[in-house]
Amino acid sequence: MSMLGYGRESICLQRDVNVVRIPDGTPDTLPQGHIVTLSQSLGGNFTVLDETGHMVRIAGEDADAIGKEPPIHTNIVSGTDAESVEKNVWEVLRTIYDPEIPVNIVELGLIYHCGVKPLDSGNNDVHVIMTLTAPGCGMGPVLQYDAEAAVKSLPGVNQVRVEVVFDPPWSRDRMSEVAQLQLGML
Repeated sequence: MSMLGYGRESICLQRDVNVVRIPDGTPDTLPQGHIVTLSQSLGGNFTVLDETGHMVRIAGEDADAIGKEPPIHTNIVSGTDAESVEKNVWEVLRTIYDPEIPVNIVELGLIYHCGVKPLDSGNNDVHVIMTLTAPGCGMGPVLQYDAEAAVKSLPGVNQVRVEVVFDPPWSRDRMSEVAQLQLGML
């Protein structure tokens, strides 16, 4: 059962669901029947407000708990050569959003490096270096896990290493023009 209210969708949870509290990244569980208000559904994850007004994130694979469909990546190219894999890595990284900011981690400028190393087996090892908007960001491990899981699911990927660094520190000038426009900074 869902209804629209004040431009946001209120949803009754259809089952118990694991969530991550924002901004501290603490795991928690919301019970079936709990009412949440959907505030952002970008990149396949859902940012909702719980009944107490706290912001939490529901992972895409738990979309059924709120009556939604899990995400499907549609812009993935076929091929397991290093060039195709790198293109796909960038594509899936663009589907990962900061739960508090409606901009993906690529446009935010959080990805510093993406390296693809071809292996004799025909697969590839992938190394991503990323940062966070702030060193103490509790959602950092969640974003790192999201990036790792998304890349690992791609065809032609053997191993994935997502490394979080803070040097050089992130600053607003790393954001793309698209991100700055989205956030009203231009």
